[in-house]
This record gives sequence, C-alpha cells and structure tokens, in this order.
Amino acid sequence: MALEKQTSFDYEIRSEFKNIQERTKTSVMEDGKELSYSYHRRVLSPDADVSAESDEVKALANAVWTDEVKAAWAEKQAAVAAAAPAAEESSEEESSE
Repeated sequence: MALEKQTSFDYEIRSEFKNIQERTKTSVMEDGKELSYSYHRRVLSPDADVSAESDEVKALANAVWTDEVKAAWAEKQAAVAAAAPAAEESSEEESSE
C-alpha cells in the first residue's frame, strides 16, 4: 500500500492572442490506482517571461507568439489601460450625483 503523488500537464492555445493555458493534474495513486486528483490552471499571455518555464512551454511560446501576435497583445493592453481612467472617472461622477 504505497501512496504516490503524480503530476501531469496539458496545454491549450486560446484566443486570437494565443494565450497558453496550462492545466496541471495532481493525482494520488495507491498501487497503481488513482485514489483522487485535482486540477490547477494558469494562463500565460504573449508578454509573459517564459525563460524559467519548462522546455515544453518555451517551445509552445516560440511557436505561437509571433511578432504579430505580441504586437496585437500590446495594442490590446494599451487600449484597456487607456479606457480604465475614463471608466473610473465615469463611476466617480455617477457616485457624486
């Protein structure tokens, strides 16, 4: 009756910005049979530093994060940042009325 913890990973590429979604499955095994498992997810965007990531993640990032994808992501982030102050001002005006 030896308990063992196993970890596995799978990946999905999502959206026009080619976000890398990593799903980690952690399984508790007893004598080769899975007793329980849990999932954890995280998302890496095209502006992420993947230098400390696994070779698999680095390969995915290099394959899908083209200069065009990185530029589109940067434009999207700039547009969101520019819209944020306008949204804050609008909500402040509404709350003072």
